[in-house]
Amino acid sequence: MPHLLGSAYLLGAEPDHLNDIYDTESKELESWHDSPGEVSSYDWRDYLGNPRYQRAYLDFFEDELVLNGFDWHKVLDEYLLKGKEPLINNLISGVGHPLIHLGYAYELSSRELAMEALSMATSSYNYMHKYLDNPSYTKPCENSTQSPLEILCRVQKDSGFDGLFTHPGADNLEPLFEKHEDKVLEYWNSWHISDPTKQFQASQMAAAALLVAPHKPGGNSYDFFIVHLLTTSHAVRILLPLLPANIHVPLVRQWWLLTLAVYIAQLRPEVVLTSVTDYDRKGRDWSWVDKQAVQGQHALDAHYVKGLRAMKTAAETWGDGDEFYLKAAVRFADEFDGWGGFGL
Repeated sequence: MPHLLGSAYLLGAEPDHLNDIYDTESKELESWHDSPGEVSSYDWRDYLGNPRYQRAYLDFFEDELVLNGFDWHKVLDEYLLKGKEPLINNLISGVGHPLIHLGYAYELSSRELAMEALSMATSSYNYMHKYLDNPSYTKPCENSTQSPLEILCRVQKDSGFDGLFTHPGADNLEPLFEKHEDKVLEYWNSWHISDPTKQFQASQMAAAALLVAPHKPGGNSYDFFIVHLLTTSHAVRILLPLLPANIHVPLVRQWWLLTLAVYIAQLRPEVVLTSVTDYDRKGRDWSWVDKQAVQGQHALDAHYVKGLRAMKTAAETWGDGDEFYLKAAVRFADEFDGWGGFGL
């Protein structure tokens, strides 16, 4: 709910629409369940990755917030950034939702969302943290490039991934790393980051392209899991100026690892950039996109609205002289008819 409310608010939604969002989204939320026990400052890492402790984690972090005089930045510094294996290195668990939530916490200056982001990161903690925590997984690659789209093209053409999965879906992620870790990490390490700002800009374009370019009008619905690559990229953009410099490249590489994994898990759809660059937007501009996001027929779909706003803010951040983001957003808004990519 906070993601949709925050996005709609920042896009200029009227109060009545924000109330409609609340009324609709609140019906879909799961009820809280009590945790098996409490979490303390002495044992909080003992329950990492156990979703049954989500409520206990939230209670714990909210107590820490009070003890720190409601300075939520101080709580984040202590529990997100410190330690041998800091939580910051596993924000891509849960298909990136802790990362997205943390981005909204900073963007909306919300201590409540910040504590929720910490509870999400702890309760969904998983195996992917080791690739950032353990430097042995980062290795030089002979066939490196600065272009994420070039690497995705290589992955798409790599016959070694053919027939790997019979259907797309998030349940492909863990088997991918269990059986093909070396291959995934080879592509992960092939993105050589020598100019972080320029290459992050390229990664944002890649995220938009991954969502929009593979879609065929009248064909399958837009991919639900791939849109998370765009919205997590938006979160990274929010966080980079606000986090310590030593976190910047690892955070971008963390997003890149999620991107590769989800792209392969979703059966490596072909990214045809001309389907965006040659798209005729028929005079529709960002005002039209904004209207679709807050007044259109899908204005109550959180991921639809977040995707549109992510593309708009990317255009505002980097400029959009060739109208790539505008064309991608108009096409997405015009053709969207629901989500697919769930598999069986």
